[in-house]
Amino acid sequence: MAAEHSGEKECRASLRAARRIIIKLGTSTVTEPNGELCAKRVEPIAQGIAELMKEGRQAVLVTSGAVGLGRWVLGLHTARLKDMAVKQACAAAGQGLLMAAYKRMFEEHGIKVAQVLLTEEDFSNWRRYSNLRRTMEKLIGFGVLPIVNENDTVSTAELEEKGGGRRAAFSDNDRLAALAMSGLEADALVLMTNVPGLMRTKSGTEETLGYVERITPELRGVAAGPSLGGRGGMSTKLEAAEIAMNCGGIAAIAAGNEPGTLKRLFAEEKLGTVFAPGARMRGKRRWIAFAAGVSGRVVVDGGAHRAITARKASLLSSGVVRVEKQFGAMDVVSIVDTEGREFARGIANCASADAFAQNGTAKETTAQSKNLVVFTRNNIVLVEAGR
Repeated sequence: MAAEHSGEKECRASLRAARRIIIKLGTSTVTEPNGELCAKRVEPIAQGIAELMKEGRQAVLVTSGAVGLGRWVLGLHTARLKDMAVKQACAAAGQGLLMAAYKRMFEEHGIKVAQVLLTEEDFSNWRRYSNLRRTMEKLIGFGVLPIVNENDTVSTAELEEKGGGRRAAFSDNDRLAALAMSGLEADALVLMTNVPGLMRTKSGTEETLGYVERITPELRGVAAGPSLGGRGGMSTKLEAAEIAMNCGGIAAIAAGNEPGTLKRLFAEEKLGTVFAPGARMRGKRRWIAFAAGVSGRVVVDGGAHRAITARKASLLSSGVVRVEKQFGAMDVVSIVDTEGREFARGIANCASADAFAQNGTAKETTAQSKNLVVFTRNNIVLVEAGR
């Protein structure tokens, strides 16, 4: 317990020192159950962000709430939104209202805001990802608060449901916030929600976990499903926190319905749940591991697995057992062992059709093709155990 206490103290001290912060507000914080903006919750948070910025910190706000506001203004607050086009119409109607509200709130504190609407492709395409980073850096440099949301009007990645669950690649604003943190190499990610933190039941009493050093399967079991009115839930917040940890940053889950939460959190007060940072991964390697959409999948033999994990070697076509999903040159590809466990990702040097026969095995027509380098070592990232 002493080690845990020491780790939490160090983690909270690092929050106080954080200079670049990503703050995410969920639907349950931004809106009332009927979709109307909840000013009594959002205005104190806006004040807290303004205070952090006036201390010399840089901030990015990732917000949900456009669909909820849209259904309120369109008079659909009592209906269950099942049709995708209706959801997107609500997003279109609500996004302007959401930005107008934020503009008014932050103007009171002398802060300019900028709207940044994103889709999955802004993270899965390296060129667009790089352009996004440059734009965000310029906005932050101008002292502007970027306000980020998924562009639900044209993208269905967040709104879509399949088989009772969301898509994993870009499924909610919790992950969007974590990817923003990764791309901007921020120091801290704060997920504000309608509960005090990560909750667990112990001896029949519900308590808040103050500190998490590692996200375990048992901890994932504690997480609940989607919250009422929102598309996320504690499970997606754990996924976002894990990305932050693996990027070397600190994550925190804290109550968005209590005034002064941000000020207290960054003053080292013991509230919410904080997650310990891991080793920091930078640049393109971070993008490969976390932000990029996976376009293909290859199964490698034991020798190739050992070469990649132990010697940080390149992957030759001769080490590939089979191609399970075709890919093109410069696509990000999942690399799995013979048991189907993903242990690495890489950017392909060539298309699968150029290196492998139709049955997915390595072409053996020439020595050159048999020893073709499919992934170079500098374009391979281990994803096993958070590496």
